[in-house]
Amino acid sequence: MILPVVVLAGGLARRLGPVTERIPKSLVDVAGEPFAVRQIELLSRHGLTDITFLVGHLGEMIADRLGDGSRWNVRVSHVFDGPRPLGTGGAICRALPALGDSFFVLYGDSYLECDYDAIERAFLASDKRGLMTVYRNENRLDRSNVLYADGRIARYDKQHRTPDMRHIDYGLGAFRKSAFAGRGEEAFDLVTVYQDLLANDDLAGFEVPDRFYEIGSPEGLEETRAYLAAKGIVAR
Repeated sequence: MILPVVVLAGGLARRLGPVTERIPKSLVDVAGEPFAVRQIELLSRHGLTDITFLVGHLGEMIADRLGDGSRWNVRVSHVFDGPRPLGTGGAICRALPALGDSFFVLYGDSYLECDYDAIERAFLASDKRGLMTVYRNENRLDRSNVLYADGRIARYDKQHRTPDMRHIDYGLGAFRKSAFAGRGEEAFDLVTVYQDLLANDDLAGFEVPDRFYEIGSPEGLEETRAYLAAKGIVAR
């Protein structure tokens, strides 16, 4: 089984300043291509070919640039927030009719070289409604927000971090559709779903050994560009 992928690409990206006043973050140039293209290429290399972009701010530009994904031999679709921003959680709820029973969720500013197949297997074997990937961060890349011990997530809190939190939310989750049951298309954050699942012992954890890359900040964008250049991924 290869899970479909939902890419959260509807944010305003204020940290990138004037660049994202004109284009959405997903279309920022990374190694000669829009970042969304680099994400599609990465996912395709891992056998993930069913990709849905959840878009809001300047989302028409994303849809126009990516089309149906056929040029990369994948299937790309787009679901729009509508007249008001729905947040990461509300956007997923809006897209649920177009999704299967289970799916990955990837942040639209994250470039994640990880073992997607192993993560999928762990999720399906867990029999839980959600899985969060984590990375042992030790407050290096950002402030750590997860207490992960003995293969389990004991606590996840982005607002009230504690010194015993050594891991961070890596940026890739897996969910069963039922994890969003009872929620409408109101605006809310995906963090709420993670925390509700955790409170009900319904959230699996998977530790990823290698760091994430992201373009959510100017510093992260430059790091990601340098990483891809070092890998030989450059403008054609």
